[in-house]
Amino acid sequence: SSLPSCLVGPPTRAFKTFFSSTEVDHPTTMGDEEKNPFTVLVCGGGNGAQVATAMYAARYSTIAVSLYADEAAKWKAALGDDDYELTLDTGKVIKSRPDDITNDPSVAAKADAIVLAVPSFAHGQYFEAFEPYIKKDTVIACMPARSGGDILLAAKLGKKADDVIFVGFETLPWACRFTEWGRKATILGTKGSILAAVTPPAKTPKAFSVLQGCLGVFPNCTVSPNNLGISLRNPGAQIHPGVMYGRWCPEKWDGNPVDEKPLFYQGVEEFSESVLLGLTNEVQLIRQKMEEMVPGLDLGDAGTLHQWYLDCYGGQMTDDSSLRACMNTNPGYRGLTHPCKEADGGKFVPDLKYRYLSEDVPTGLCFNKGLGEILGIDMPMTDKVLLWAQDCIGMQIMVDGKMNGPDIGKTRAPQATGINTLDGFLQASKIDKATVAAEAAASSKKAKPEKKPPAEGEGQNPFCVLVCGGGNGAQVATAMFSARYPTIAVSLFADEAAKWKAALGDNEYELTLDTGKVLKSKPDDITNDPSVAAKADAIVLAVPSFAHGEYFEAFAPYMRKGCVVACMPARSGGDILFASKLGEKAKDMIFMGFETLPWACRFTEWGKKATILGTKGSILAAVTPPSKFPQAFAIMQGSLGVFPHVTESPNNLGISLRNPGAQIHPGVMYGRWCPEKWDGQPVAQKPLFYQGVEEFTESVLMGLTNEVQAIKKKMEEMIPGLDLKDACTLHQWYKDCYGGQMTDDSTLKACMNTNPGYRGLTHPCVEAGGMFMPDLKY
Repeated sequence: SSLPSCLVGPPTRAFKTFFSSTEVDHPTTMGDEEKNPFTVLVCGGGNGAQVATAMYAARYSTIAVSLYADEAAKWKAALGDDDYELTLDTGKVIKSRPDDITNDPSVAAKADAIVLAVPSFAHGQYFEAFEPYIKKDTVIACMPARSGGDILLAAKLGKKADDVIFVGFETLPWACRFTEWGRKATILGTKGSILAAVTPPAKTPKAFSVLQGCLGVFPNCTVSPNNLGISLRNPGAQIHPGVMYGRWCPEKWDGNPVDEKPLFYQGVEEFSESVLLGLTNEVQLIRQKMEEMVPGLDLGDAGTLHQWYLDCYGGQMTDDSSLRACMNTNPGYRGLTHPCKEADGGKFVPDLKYRYLSEDVPTGLCFNKGLGEILGIDMPMTDKVLLWAQDCIGMQIMVDGKMNGPDIGKTRAPQATGINTLDGFLQASKIDKATVAAEAAASSKKAKPEKKPPAEGEGQNPFCVLVCGGGNGAQVATAMFSARYPTIAVSLFADEAAKWKAALGDNEYELTLDTGKVLKSKPDDITNDPSVAAKADAIVLAVPSFAHGEYFEAFAPYMRKGCVVACMPARSGGDILFASKLGEKAKDMIFMGFETLPWACRFTEWGKKATILGTKGSILAAVTPPSKFPQAFAIMQGSLGVFPHVTESPNNLGISLRNPGAQIHPGVMYGRWCPEKWDGQPVAQKPLFYQGVEEFTESVLMGLTNEVQAIKKKMEEMIPGLDLKDACTLHQWYKDCYGGQMTDDSTLKACMNTNPGYRGLTHPCVEAGGMFMPDLKY
């Protein structure tokens, strides 16, 4: 007996925890489920763009945009009337079709998110083309952003940049390839995690929900504090020009063809290492100066190149004692050579216009040099490499030691957009000194969530999810998750599992989403065997809360360390029940309590077809232990999709005390059927439940909610710093969740009486001789 789907919903509020040490924007939500229109534009026509298009189009309105020559027309012709076929590294195959493939930038007017999977030198072209059409609050993500992507966006969009959300990814999420251009592609491997920063940082929750929801469980999107850290971290800005200089500069190469292509990374020797160390040390000087000039600015992700290798390839290199050793012994670099062109006699000369120089110098190295110049930092190694490289690529960027050459506008240097002062740079980067200082002060008072360094190599990321139950919610979750991941449905209720398995047979389950898309998928198994918990990376319980303990107890002998266990909804004390059933083992698990179920849904054919009628805009969830929220968020947001936005509640106690059903349902039942109000005789008609609340029942509800507030107050007194703000009064809960829907929200009774979602809902009753008696076991 859970709350009707129209009753529950998270608040509209600011919150602080995983995403930020200061308050950040939280997307507006409503208490009921609704269709959440969402359109994503994917820019480009290469491997990454086609993979992203196919992946997102399976669930959302998706438009592919390419401004390069006639690429869009060629792709559209190649696909024809067919679906695009994308083979995932999970073994699943997605068949989908974008709404359009076009070179018309005006489609940006439809976009809620724009993903650029084009070379970084093309970013400015897309930003400029979209500027007249782009709408407020659009999430613009660059995969990867390289250096200064946020500043380029600000320059190209002008004032409009203040109203959009920029996300800079460190790299592309996948290693992928076409198997048939324009029609089929394969993801060879996916990164386990990927760094991303949001400008402005206050919009991180919305941006991460959108992008993690699009990408799926992997890669786990990991918060980087700001886009300057992403820019200075850019390894291609140092490694590629540095290694090229180290091998082909006049000190090392006489200009004659060589017998064979030299190894690139594994060929780094003492001289090249000295170049790289010079470049990375100069970036560290920029980092140190910026942190001095802006107290509290966190540039921790802008580490040295040596640290970058330790973070990203730790455990893979046979020798990580030095930068050169890391590069020489990295197995992922085995056999990779310098970019070369064939010369006479079967010999080779370097391709000095290759993207390692033509792209990474203008979009990377120039950003470092330009910011260093603004800060007054001497950068002799950067100067040396840049002067050599600009000659190689036929550009004049630095003249007489200054970043003011005629080609400066073609680079990512701050000077390219007219920025020549620190204040101008901070303004373009949306770095506010006062905000940064306040955020740093707040952060120092609280424990930070665990943050794993991103793994650079793509690999297979095995992931298996168990969905518990056989009702509407469980079948919807099973069908949704199994479209992309190995999924096992488990029901311990009677013979429900066997009946469902028989109903589905050899067919695929058909799930119609509220986006209009249809997913066809098949779970790996439907069973009543709890031992399958040994395979699970995540377990999602979509069963009535009274059954949670049964599942916890049955799974306990088999569950493995680090498993995420999510209850949708958790109700009250779910984390305590979980701990009691698993004992010591609970300390090695991650418990996630959701406030409610994400969707309103129904079967259209039991065991075979279902429809999502509406999805909540956002949904509160708390994690025990709280430090594991990033991991749990990535798994659950990635599984659920863009909506609902999973919104962090500080702790499961807040979720427990917030539970409106614990007060509303018993309180309204008591208010109508207690001995003071009912003589025990049948009534002529079923009384209205919520809209029938009168003064006496309101007094009962007020007593219950005030007693919960007394618990909240006492807990916060006993444990200083405990954040229980989500455990609000019932009156506040209604204003948070149904604000704007009720014609009168002046009192709790008025909220319940005038809520249109409650219209006509009556008390649970049983017939008695043409009259009605309350069902007091409901």
